[in-house]
Amino acid sequence: MTVTALMPGPTDTEFFGRADMSDTKLGTGPKDSAEEVAREAFDALMAGKDHVVAGSVKNTVQSVAGHVVPDRVLAARHRKMSEPGTDAD
Repeated sequence: MTVTALMPGPTDTEFFGRADMSDTKLGTGPKDSAEEVAREAFDALMAGKDHVVAGSVKNTVQSVAGHVVPDRVLAARHRKMSEPGTDAD
């Protein structure tokens, strides 16, 4: 049996609307295609990979940064992108 962890970036789905995040930088910013993310996830699963960082190069860079940037800095950055009303900044 293979289990593959999918680590997508912002993806063009109904998530942001359902999470009441439509007025955030994340909610209004660029998103990866759901179809592309699903294809990358499926390909990784079929290849027996334990994880896949799917989507844009930006998501891959952010994933790598997560290994070297302190958690408090990452958390502060994420807070600024996901706070209500931040889409107008």
